[in-house]
Amino acid sequence: MKKAVLTVSFGTSHLDTMEKTIGAVEKALAEAFPDRTLYRAFTSGMILKKLKSEFQMEICNVEEAMEQMARDGIEDLLIQPTHIIHGFEYEKMTEQIEPYRERFETIRIGAPLLATMGDYEEAVHLIMEDAGLKADETLVLMGHGTEHHTNAAYPALDYTFWAKGYRNVVVGTVEGFPEMEEVLKKLKEQQAEKILLMPFMIVAGDHAKNDMAGEDADSWKSILTREGYEVRTVLKGVGEIPGIRQMFVRHAREAKECPKG
Repeated sequence: MKKAVLTVSFGTSHLDTMEKTIGAVEKALAEAFPDRTLYRAFTSGMILKKLKSEFQMEICNVEEAMEQMARDGIEDLLIQPTHIIHGFEYEKMTEQIEPYRERFETIRIGAPLLATMGDYEEAVHLIMEDAGLKADETLVLMGHGTEHHTNAAYPALDYTFWAKGYRNVVVGTVEGFPEMEEVLKKLKEQQAEKILLMPFMIVAGDHAKNDMAGEDADSWKSILTREGYEVRTVLKGVGEIPGIRQMFVRHAREAKECPKG
């Protein structure tokens, strides 16, 4: 039986972060499943167009990847997304996969990064081990955020840091809740002075470089600086953290062990 593992990512047009994050997750999955051929798909049409026009990079969307694997005779398919939560992108992916179920013997889909309480706890410890937070700093994490109900993952993550004893961590989002207003309230309550600002996103792309660390007046770095904080920024997607990559591998293994899909 011909087997494959398909990674599905939102994608990025920033080549400097792509291979360090998405590529590194894919490498970890390829090493974990050496009997499976690795395929890649991005879900953002805008990013796919940009990669093609600016870098002549041809990357499949989900439907194109499914068609390619069917043509290649793949029968046993394991799909692992690199999404953070079960949001709109995860739902879009599962909807696009559904029509192809009859063309494969088995399709199994792994969970996103944050799917269980254990995932939250593991992610919290991995981030703190990797962050290099100084004793007098407060860590501010910028998540993406969404209008989807699973945006609740971000306040839940914020609380998990607190519950696990990391009281000097604040989680906010650029397109959801908590917003910068809530971040500033918590920083004031904590009497923070120095900030380590990092993205809580798989890649350090547009949002990290511009909305978080950019020089424009409305970037998080600029806002926090105006509020009187000393800000240190780190442009590193969480996909660069080896333990985070292994969480995706674990989710793929858990999906593989599920009853036949």
